[in-house]
Amino acid sequence: MTRAGAVVGGSAPRRVVLATDGFGGAEDAELPVLVSALRERGVDAVAVDWAEEAYDWAAPDVVVIRSTWDYSQRLPEFLAWVDGVNAVTALHSPAGLVRWNSDKVYLSELAARGVPTVPTRFIAPGDPVTLPPDGEIVVKPSVSAGARDTARYTSAQRDAATAHIRMLHDAGTTAMVQPYMERIVDGERALVFLGGEFSHAVRKGPVLTDTGRIDNTRVAHPDLTGHTPSTAELALATAALSAVASRTAGPLAYARVDLAPAGDGTPVLMELELIEPNLFLTMTPGGVERFVEVVTGL
Repeated sequence: MTRAGAVVGGSAPRRVVLATDGFGGAEDAELPVLVSALRERGVDAVAVDWAEEAYDWAAPDVVVIRSTWDYSQRLPEFLAWVDGVNAVTALHSPAGLVRWNSDKVYLSELAARGVPTVPTRFIAPGDPVTLPPDGEIVVKPSVSAGARDTARYTSAQRDAATAHIRMLHDAGTTAMVQPYMERIVDGERALVFLGGEFSHAVRKGPVLTDTGRIDNTRVAHPDLTGHTPSTAELALATAALSAVASRTAGPLAYARVDLAPAGDGTPVLMELELIEPNLFLTMTPGGVERFVEVVTGL
């Protein structure tokens, strides 16, 4: 079999599963594009809901997590699935990295390693809830995706922010408190890496455009445009990925590094997305092809 997965001498094609969920399977516009592109390369590719109990997860040669977008709402079940798949076949990203990246407390570790990050305070259930008296803040759960249960609060809305944290604690969730990055109006940057190499970047409009309320109907990636990252942005993204190199056996199949400009314009890390990020592959020339090349080489 060739690296591209083409059938040679009658051997069976390489079997690859792109893991999704009931929501992602319907809403992930890139999923059928990726499945089709892999099949065109001679790969036996299919998309499967990660919660499909009847599926034999030992059957594929490779399982690539793509749009398992409900994982944060079913984390124990999802992590059990990750461990099970990791035990019987090749999983990307691997189980240990998925577990580490599933809780945004990882930002503390990256900050301790010298990676510039958005200043973050984690308030676990049972911890005293104290908030900075001034300035706009953002409150969100440490396990979340797509800005779910996330809201922005002004200095005059501290009671609402405290109630938000109490709600998260009642659900057994650690709360994150961050300063609202005022220059986010200039756009959040998402730098995509495939096979350890920078592939492309996009700029996203601000998500939290109002204050004082949770709105889980917000568009997670509004006003997308292509973006050419600065030298500083590329350096920060590379540093963030280097900081997790000890947790991987080699280059990651994919990664998305989300950055925002600080008050002085320098970039800071918002999130390091290693589980199921939208990779915006169809927004850039050759993006799908680069993804396929990486997957066929796993």
